[in-house]
Amino acid sequence: MEIWKWVFVGVLWYAGFVLSTGAVELGRSQHTERISGSAGDVLEDDPVGRLKVFVYELPRKYNKKILQKDPRCLTHMFAAEIFMHRFLLSSPVRTLNPDEADWFYTPVYTTCDLTTNGLPLPFKSPRMMRSAIQLISSNWPYWNRTEGADHFFVVPHDFGACFHYQRRLLKEEFFPCSNVCLKDGSITVPPYAPPQKMQTHLIPEKTPRSIFVYFRGLFYDVGNDPEGGYYARGARAAVWENFKDNPLFDISTEHPATYYEDMQRAVFCLCPLGWAPWSPRLVEAVIFGCIPVIIADDIVLPFADAIPWEEIGVYVDEEDVPNLDTILTSIPPEVILRKQRLLANPSMKQAMLFPQPAQPGDAFHQVLNGLARKLPHDRSVYLRPGEKILNWTAGPVGDLKPW
Repeated sequence: MEIWKWVFVGVLWYAGFVLSTGAVELGRSQHTERISGSAGDVLEDDPVGRLKVFVYELPRKYNKKILQKDPRCLTHMFAAEIFMHRFLLSSPVRTLNPDEADWFYTPVYTTCDLTTNGLPLPFKSPRMMRSAIQLISSNWPYWNRTEGADHFFVVPHDFGACFHYQRRLLKEEFFPCSNVCLKDGSITVPPYAPPQKMQTHLIPEKTPRSIFVYFRGLFYDVGNDPEGGYYARGARAAVWENFKDNPLFDISTEHPATYYEDMQRAVFCLCPLGWAPWSPRLVEAVIFGCIPVIIADDIVLPFADAIPWEEIGVYVDEEDVPNLDTILTSIPPEVILRKQRLLANPSMKQAMLFPQPAQPGDAFHQVLNGLARKLPHDRSVYLRPGEKILNWTAGPVGDLKPW
């Protein structure tokens, strides 16, 4: 049996676990195209009746107390861990009888530890998760049957399973998510982007897309990497150096008040990696019908079995950034139009959002659909009587401190 087989539901950049009546409106009434084949069917699945989830009731220090200390966690890109917890508490898939549960959810807010600038410092997360596992394995029998193979955490950060020492990287680097931290069985979800805020910035549907390529953000992290060779593995620096004077590229470090409106006027929106591959830009691009240009080698995108990323976006290898202008101008108009029709599909927009309250087909439901598709559990995940896999005394000293 593979060690640490629990499921991580996490944000791995555009890939880390939902719109009200405004969800469909975000589609901007234009010609749409249904996603064909199995992907479209998966996108429109209904998880209700297909699985039951038991939610552990943990002490408040693991979740609600952390949020109470810093309410900013409700609005940053990792807020999915909070909203998924709230959603499951009232979801029709929730069961109060753990003996009939298909999955067990452990609500730990792993990224709600923010600096004064609002950035997460998830270094306590290994201790939190380890402590929560020790707690549930000591007070309930269910973890010990499988050592977590039928349990899941919401881990909305690139580090994912690497929050625990047995999934740590062997060297310190910013990695693509095809690394040891993302195991088979993980469900990759989108970053949190505020649905209501985006709704208030919609512009008239017939507004022409007069911007060819759009990007707002850092090109250099001056404080940590002034030369730009490490930040974004040099990809953002290459965008700036090659296209800062190109009239086809509307790129800047400024973040204007018209940011959302500008995305709706653009044909292509750059979605490059930064220090890590995640970013809410992909969600924003999909919502506003701007073709995402994904610059992050080997990335794993959210809900990839339901959203046809290759059909709606453009992948550009990091080493090919100097050729961005040639790559994008060579895309035939009919291909661009088809991508825009697919992006206009309301179901796809809904799947990228965590609305309050939850709506059918949203990101909450896509997570549940992913869990349902993993059923039934293979009998091999259950341990034999007396069998043990995990060594709770192993790991870095820092991770062994009480939480």
